[in-house]
Amino acid sequence: MSAGKVSAAYEVLSPWSEADPVPLKGLSPRLDKLDGKKIGLLCNNKRASPLILEVTEKLLKQKFPTVTISTFNARSFSVSSLEKDREGEFNDWIKEVDAVIAAVGD
Repeated sequence: MSAGKVSAAYEVLSPWSEADPVPLKGLSPRLDKLDGKKIGLLCNNKRASPLILEVTEKLLKQKFPTVTISTFNARSFSVSSLEKDREGEFNDWIKEVDAVIAAVGD
């Protein structure tokens, strides 16, 4: 065995990324009240989704008697990829509601 010196260089990297200077914000501001508002219920039609939204609607109407409900039933399980043939129908629906509650039913 040789007693030679071995040299090596290592680069140390930080696990921290740069922070985005723009603070996060929601898609829409919160509603200040629900009384008199039209609430959209978005159902992706997984097994429990219609049941979840049925109970949600009942509780909303009990707590806020003047709220109105509008439901959009997607045909596919993936709400994020709404059917392209119904895009116009979805966009019309979303314009007529003040807020949306989505249930995925898993």
